Amino acid sequence: MARSVLVRCPDCHREHTYVPPEFPCVCGAPVTVAVLTSGVAPAISVRHRSWSGSWTEVDCERCGHAGQWPQPEFCCPCGATVRLTRDGAPQDGAAPAVAGGAARRPPFGPVAIETAYDGVTCASEYLGWLGFWGVRGAVPRPPSGLDLRGPAVVGVVDQGTEQTGVRRVETLWLHAASVNALAVAFSVAGFDAEARLRAEGLRLPLFALELAGTPRPVNRAAELLLEEGAPGQM
Repeated sequence: MARSVLVRCPDCHREHTYVPPEFPCVCGAPVTVAVLTSGVAPAISVRHRSWSGSWTEVDCERCGHAGQWPQPEFCCPCGATVRLTRDGAPQDGAAPAVAGGAARRPPFGPVAIETAYDGVTCASEYLGWLGFWGVRGAVPRPPSGLDLRGPAVVGVVDQGTEQTGVRRVETLWLHAASVNALAVAFSVAGFDAEARLRAEGLRLPLFALELAGTPRPVNRAAELLLEEGAPGQM
């Protein structure tokens, strides 16, 4: 387990104990984005986000695989987003490839859908790829009807043979509004016309969940989410 470090918020100057999270490498080994640990770890307040600045490249100590992981940071109760200095690398880390002046995230790694667990896993990993952090999936579906929950997003993953209807979209939106989060819907069979129309009015992203394991946007809100990434996370 990674060692905790003491971090001082650069805005309000309160001190916090921070434990760098572990991420799973493709080989199964845990990967930690190490931070400087001498005294109080140096930190900056993130004012403006970019995709390249939100991710850093770290090699797995077991297999050597170079993975892209979130920069070490946390939200202070004062409202500031605090980013720690990564140990042994520049602050911005290794950026994904850049083309035409616009940052481009690394390709999404498909998760083939064979079981209900695979569908929820694919959707949660896709949201993480878009920039939403801390997204957790639930199988079987909990009483709330939400298959996905994160600090800034909630979602449903319909894997039946019938198209997702308008009531499902409206219920999801109400759940999201109650917790001040973004609602995102995934469906293997797609969405009926009424559901699409309602989602358009609510600006709720809809994604077709293809069995090969790569979600596909089916409305403008989803296209914008794919282009711009998670609101407030980029």
